[in-house]
Amino acid sequence: MPELNPKPTLKDYQDYVTALEKERGFSTDLYHYCLMLGEEVGELFKAIRKAEKQQVDANSKIGNIDEELADVFIFICTIANKYNINLEQAFRAKEEINKNRIWK
Repeated sequence: MPELNPKPTLKDYQDYVTALEKERGFSTDLYHYCLMLGEEVGELFKAIRKAEKQQVDANSKIGNIDEELADVFIFICTIANKYNINLEQAFRAKEEINKNRIWK
């Protein structure tokens, strides 16, 4: 089983997710990962609704916000990896753009 650096960088997370994907024999189909990301975002929203005491289906299995955020993060890393995107570099580049935006 791959091991994650105890003090990981964003690149470490991306590399770890790649190793997990290979070890677990997960699909390499990008379309599949996009659909899974959408499902995980829905599960995150459901967990938030539950935490905020909003109505939820009593028969529905609802995870915790932290678990669902982790699942979303895993799929974001996976999609970034498929496009050879370094998320840290992408984040920094986007923030440079955002610094010049006017936020009201």
